[in-house]
Amino acid sequence: MKAEFSSILDEGVCKAALFVDGRRIPGPSMPELLTSAKNDITHWMGNRPSVGLTTEEAERIIREVNSENSVIEHRKKNS
Repeated sequence: MKAEFSSILDEGVCKAALFVDGRRIPGPSMPELLTSAKNDITHWMGNRPSVGLTTEEAERIIREVNSENSVIEHRKKNS
């Protein structure tokens, strides 16, 4: 299986979306912290804890989404 993450625009807000083999998987719009980390897997996304992420991967997704939302907010203020 191939997991991909994308930034999507949903009702004027940027969110993270998980795609597995090209199909969007419902779930949280940002990586969620696991209650008990397993080795280097500390976060998850999907319709349940289905795709594990390292702290570095989760932070990268969160940083990207937050950056996009900053741009959206800036544009709203300047319109």
